Amino acid sequence: MAGSAPLSGIKVLDLTKLAPGPFCTMILGDLGADIIKIEEPGPPTGRRAQQAGKAGTQGPAGAFSGSPFNALNRNKKSIGLNLKSGPGKEIFLRLAQRTDVIVEEYRPGVAERLGIGFEKLSIRNPSLIYCAITGYGQDGPYRDLVGHDLNYIATAGVLSILGRAGQMPTIPHNIIADYAGGGMHGAIGVLAALVARQHTGRGQYVDISMMDGALTLMAQSFSTFFATGAIPKRGETPLDGAIPNYNVYETRDGKMITIGALEPWFFANLCRALGREDLIEHEFNSAKRDEIRDVFTKAFKTRTRDEWFEILSKTDICVGRMNTLDEVANDPQVRARKMIVDLDAEDGRKVKQVGISVKLSETPGSIRSLAPALGQHTEEILTGLGYTLEQIQKWRDEGSIK
Repeated sequence: MAGSAPLSGIKVLDLTKLAPGPFCTMILGDLGADIIKIEEPGPPTGRRAQQAGKAGTQGPAGAFSGSPFNALNRNKKSIGLNLKSGPGKEIFLRLAQRTDVIVEEYRPGVAERLGIGFEKLSIRNPSLIYCAITGYGQDGPYRDLVGHDLNYIATAGVLSILGRAGQMPTIPHNIIADYAGGGMHGAIGVLAALVARQHTGRGQYVDISMMDGALTLMAQSFSTFFATGAIPKRGETPLDGAIPNYNVYETRDGKMITIGALEPWFFANLCRALGREDLIEHEFNSAKRDEIRDVFTKAFKTRTRDEWFEILSKTDICVGRMNTLDEVANDPQVRARKMIVDLDAEDGRKVKQVGISVKLSETPGSIRSLAPALGQHTEEILTGLGYTLEQIQKWRDEGSIK
């Protein structure tokens, strides 16, 4: 029988707003941590209003933040807290004394100016793990530079290898630096610090740079470069479109099929399936690449994507359908792995979200609640800290909390 979630009992204060931070705490929450999301009370003003207006439904900065469709805020409670007010600061410090982990994504130095930096908080709570996610990290000449995913992956060298030969680099949405480099590395850092705390009894500062994380994803590329001195060029390596047997092809219905026949036996199987066994001996003949690509291009135009997938997936060939987002939920593998799930919102609506990617046999994660409205749990949290309903209402009337 499965036990409790792996992070059950771990308390996390979430001070984050955009992409990497909420994704980091989503992962921790999915694995059982108790997440309290601290949000600014009242309607957005200044830059926060501009950001919310521009983001719209694109992310947690806008009206989408409290929507049950927002996976990044699931498994979290919300408290509206003005950290610049006296009561807000008092409440936060009391929460920080009783928490295991804090995650924030302020610019370097901002938390210290607010009086909520690691050095101050760890005096009150020596076991505190404090994770700060920033673009370039807490030191170095770029520490104070503003930026977004595109800037970080450019600095890390990632952007230089993305795209087709002779074309401008392909901008890969904000998945690499924000979500993998920042959010996922942040979760890994917190988990490592929790394990270390079991041995030392002390917390520590987790300094996560989105640029560092993106660069780490390039470990194999850099290993090859350091060993050979050869700088990879976009579209000219086996893994980014240079060879016809590791590529994307349009099918008769205008959809796309992906082929990953890198190994000789897979290439041979592909050639046989396409009725061109004569090409097998030319796999490593660079002079034949354009001819082979042309043969493959014409062949894949003769059937639909799903027809080709049905044929090739049964003949030991590395093949995959390029699903658009509207198709992913119906993919049989996605369904089997429960990677798109149907959840019940409080208003009775059915809500689809991505599932939990980390599958644990004994202590599985779960989606226990959908994204909360701002301040939805303020009263519950503050009464749990010992504050009276009268005091809570007074602070609410003053605008210190929501």
